[in-house]
Amino acid sequence: MPETLVLVGTAKGLFSLRSTDGRRRFDVEGPTLVGEEVYATCIDSREATPRLLAGSASMHWGPIVRRSDDLGRTWNEQDHAALAFPGDAGAALARIWQLAASGPEQPDVVYAGVEPAALFRSDDGGRHFSLVRGLWDHPHRPQWNPGGGGLCLHTVLVHPDDPARLLVAISAGGVYLSDDAGDSWRASNAGIVATFLPDAPVPEFGQCVHKVARDPGNPERLYLQHHDGIYRSDDGGGSWSPMASIAGVDFGFPAVAHPTRPDTAYLIPLQGAEYRCTPGGRCTVWRTTDAGASWSPLTDGLPQADAHLTVLRDAFSTDGDEPAGLYFGTRSGEVYGSADDGDSWRLLAAHLPPVLSVRAAPVG
Repeated sequence: MPETLVLVGTAKGLFSLRSTDGRRRFDVEGPTLVGEEVYATCIDSREATPRLLAGSASMHWGPIVRRSDDLGRTWNEQDHAALAFPGDAGAALARIWQLAASGPEQPDVVYAGVEPAALFRSDDGGRHFSLVRGLWDHPHRPQWNPGGGGLCLHTVLVHPDDPARLLVAISAGGVYLSDDAGDSWRASNAGIVATFLPDAPVPEFGQCVHKVARDPGNPERLYLQHHDGIYRSDDGGGSWSPMASIAGVDFGFPAVAHPTRPDTAYLIPLQGAEYRCTPGGRCTVWRTTDAGASWSPLTDGLPQADAHLTVLRDAFSTDGDEPAGLYFGTRSGEVYGSADDGDSWRLLAAHLPPVLSVRAAPVG
């Protein structure tokens, strides 16, 4: 029976949750990368033994990409900066928000999304990264403005049928698409309303996109959580349409698509931009099985009273297994998991530092 690994990046280091009994019991290990903020992790399963990547920030050394080839038992200490802006860019790396592996036809390609908003590419499995100039030199970039968490490129999606087709999402720049492996980019935000921009409520760019997820059953379908609502695209991000409201609450951060079932996705709404906690103190995951036409609450095993929780954009993940394992972490240090597509949940870990990122996959 394969091991299931859940990487939990926190404000004070990286924790690992491991199950070897079909996700019935998880053992908590860690912390490693002690004292570092771990905003991004990646379980790169393209090789027989998955490679783990972590984008962390040390108070002494700043942001760094670390690698593990033994499923997180040890992490490399590189003597060079794997990821840094070139001198002529006039920028300094503040944080690594996203690490994403390309497809199997590009076994050594890894992308990193960072703050200030930029995309980097590695062609050697994460040992070295270079700035993707096509996006950095885009004429819109000087006009992007930071969201509440900073000016960050937090989502990187590689099209499963064509690795040259890339989607990135920026807070607060919006969605950008490339068809030529990053050489050129176009803003792709048609239909996304930004009420905080009253002079141009549907601008070409500048939307505060919080997260985008791709539907594996239909790669042209995308689910988007925005500062002002929830949207779906059926043309690979070319245009966007509002999805049905979730009990009148459309603010939130993460968006996760089911790994095998088309038209199925999950969101965790929060009570508006000012409070940013679960509405009414009830922790609820919402699921659609009809591509956002309707939503159903999933509460079995989740606290339904006095649970004022916050789940960040990268702190919700699926393990890609069947039935789908789903995992999310909170700013108050809890990790909840489901092994049955979200029908029931249980507490896997508590009293951790604030959870910043969660990634999961079967390994071994």
